Formats: sequence, structure tokens, C-alpha cells
Amino acid sequence: MELKEYIHILRKRIWIIFAFVAVACIGAGVKNYFFTVPIYEASAKLIINQTYNAQGVPSLDIGTIQTNIKVINSYMEIIKSSAILDKVATTYPDLGMTGNQLGQNLRVSTANESQVMSLTAMGLSSEKAAKTVNAVAKVFKSQIPVIMKVDNVTILSEAKPTDSSNPVNVNPIINLLISFIVGLLLAVGFVFLLEYLDDTLKTEDELEKELNLPALAVISKVRKDESRLSKQSSISKQVGDGQYVTINQ
Repeated sequence: MELKEYIHILRKRIWIIFAFVAVACIGAGVKNYFFTVPIYEASAKLIINQTYNAQGVPSLDIGTIQTNIKVINSYMEIIKSSAILDKVATTYPDLGMTGNQLGQNLRVSTANESQVMSLTAMGLSSEKAAKTVNAVAKVFKSQIPVIMKVDNVTILSEAKPTDSSNPVNVNPIINLLISFIVGLLLAVGFVFLLEYLDDTLKTEDELEKELNLPALAVISKVRKDESRLSKQSSISKQVGDGQYVTINQ
């Protein structure tokens, strides 16, 4: 099948393509504006950098930095444990979440070979997300000396509600673009499927191609208005058959 035939197939059922794309885009818009609950994110950063020598004087060297980097993996597990999150739920009851719910809305990450740990919390408002992540950071900092017997966690930056004023799960332009592409692909596939299942012959070219024989005559399609005019003309002729009248004298 040549490219012209593909284009002809698509043009023949272009209304199906428009319908699929329109339904997909309208559905995405309705879901985006009426059925999507906006989710906000807020982030805070912690740094593992404070150690003391035997005399209580702060010291920092390459060995200390490597040690801090290695313990970050342990800290990432500790911050998501019930020992921290249950404490957050008890200390900040206004958050309205249990320790398990806090764990589901909390994400902890760190860059390779970095002493900085990022906390990200999700909430139904930017204020709620910022308050949640700041609460976890503060409780974690206060509990690490109790759990690890070392005070080496510092809050590098707290979350601010203004930093996450836009929801992370609502992006109308991207959603409409994805819906348009998906709807277009489905429509094209559906059109070619219909063409594959349709084994009727609609033009003389298709008939010649199928039978490998030339067409000797073609019966054109008669439209309803043409058929009605033909019938009216036939009736008129029948009524006026006796056009010549003789008078008997």
C-alpha cells in the first residue's frame, strides 16, 4: 500500500479522527479541572556536618566527611521510621495525620557523595505541605542525639508555602498535549482497523485492482433528487401523450 493510499484512507474517515481527538481532549480537560484533587509539595534540606573530638572542639576533615556520607543511608531509614513519624504525629496533632500517613506523604533523597539530605512532603495545600516537612525535619533533628548519641544534623533550609504555590499533579497544557497524541494514535489505529475489516468494493479502481480486469461500463449513483425529477418528468409525458386532437366535423 502506497503513501497516497494511506492518506486517502485517513481523509475518507477524517471525522472519526476528529471525534477521537475531541473526546480525548475534552475528557482530559474535564478530569483535570473537576476530578483531580490538587497536590502540593514542599521541601526542606538537612546537612550532616557537625562532629566533635574528645575535647569537645569542632573538627572537620576528609575522614569525618566520608563518615557523615556513609551514615546518611541510615539516617534516611531512621527519618521514615515510626520512632520519628509517630513522634511528629504526637507533637503536631494539628497536622491531622498518623505516622503511617506521614510516611506515605514523605520522600527522602540525597545526591551522591553529598552530606545534604532532602525531605519532601505532599499535602492538599502548600501551607500543609510546608508545615509537614518542617515538622518532620525538626523532630528528626531533636531525636537523632537520642537515637544515634551524636548531634550532627543541622536544618539547612526550611520549606516555605510560597515556594510550592502550584500543584504538582495539575498541568493542563501537558495533559491536553498527551491526550491529543493518545487520541490521535487511537483514531489512526481505529481507522486502519476499519479499513482492514471492510472488504466491500466502492470504486471501479478497487474493482479493477481486485479482478485484474478493465471496467467496461459504470452505473453511476443516482441521487434522490435526480430520481424524483425523473419520475415527475415521466408522469408529465404520460399525461400529455395525446398531443394532437382531431375534431369530427
